[in-house]
Amino acid sequence: MAEVGAHLTAAPAGGDRPSVFEAVAQDSLMAAVKPALQHLVKVLAESNPGRYGFLWHWFDEIYVLLDLLLQQHYLARCSASFSENFYSLKRIPMGGGRQQPLATAGLPKRQHWKSLLLLVLVPYLKGKLEKLVSSLREEDEYSIHPPSSSWKRFYRAFLAAYPYVNMTWEGWFLIQQLCYILGKAEHHSPMLKLAGVRLVRLTAEDIQALEKKWAETTPSQTHSITSRVQSALSKALGGIAFSLSTGLSISVFFLQFLDWWYSSENQETIKSLTALPTPPPPVHLEHEPSSALLPSLKTVCPLCRKVRVNATALATSGFVFCYRCIYSYVKAHQRCPVTGYATELQHLVKLYSPES
Repeated sequence: MAEVGAHLTAAPAGGDRPSVFEAVAQDSLMAAVKPALQHLVKVLAESNPGRYGFLWHWFDEIYVLLDLLLQQHYLARCSASFSENFYSLKRIPMGGGRQQPLATAGLPKRQHWKSLLLLVLVPYLKGKLEKLVSSLREEDEYSIHPPSSSWKRFYRAFLAAYPYVNMTWEGWFLIQQLCYILGKAEHHSPMLKLAGVRLVRLTAEDIQALEKKWAETTPSQTHSITSRVQSALSKALGGIAFSLSTGLSISVFFLQFLDWWYSSENQETIKSLTALPTPPPPVHLEHEPSSALLPSLKTVCPLCRKVRVNATALATSGFVFCYRCIYSYVKAHQRCPVTGYATELQHLVKLYSPES
């Protein structure tokens, strides 16, 4: 009888444990949202560089601020991130008693701030590191540093070590997921272990408490100016976060489809470019001051105003420059100097004439 009683007591805790499919699905949700939003911003920046170009240039920083606001809103109200709440999961502190706190109770401050930093800061730093590695690899191909310089030796060593560091990082997550599947670990992700929390499913009491919390509107009885300002600021931030979360909840499947569609389209880009006719020059150059930058001679670089050396074209606009001129300009401004179109270093195309 004692063994049966112990089994019945332990069953609810195991029943609250989400499956590995639920855990991995909520991880992939936010991973699919960022590329889709990035593609939307890129389309806006290319359609109107003057108005939306800054969104593309500062996309990572703007996204991390929105992500911080969104995750803070859900951690404070639902004890879960946006994607975890979307899949009806919540976070509870490790080492607690058998009685699980309600989702509306929130996490202890230590676990709350750890969760927030690991949810927002780690993906941001990882993305920045990947962009740094990509830019260093491109620079390594066209670098003017001598092969024996200390700087070139350093970043070549860094580029050689990065794949092994990244493999170790991904392997850490894979091993944790395997241990979770086999029942040897309480976390499917090392980030949860570092935050000191674990994931469980929402109970009926949690859902009722959340519905009650969202429905009730209690007017604040604060009288001091400071309290009123803090209350108004809190309501404004909560309203913004709620609008963001509602919009993402409605459009999450559309964003995932857009991400899939863009990835499929990207695979066919190289094949389709050869079949396209030569595009005409931008029409708006006739009405903008940037057209004055174009030299009258076709062999002169618009930047240095000298005969082109190592002619290089921009795939985004079709204009031709000296390689060193356009490489330095695009690296510093991320746009075409004539049209203002959003441009990256991979859009540089080396031209070879019959005379060379």
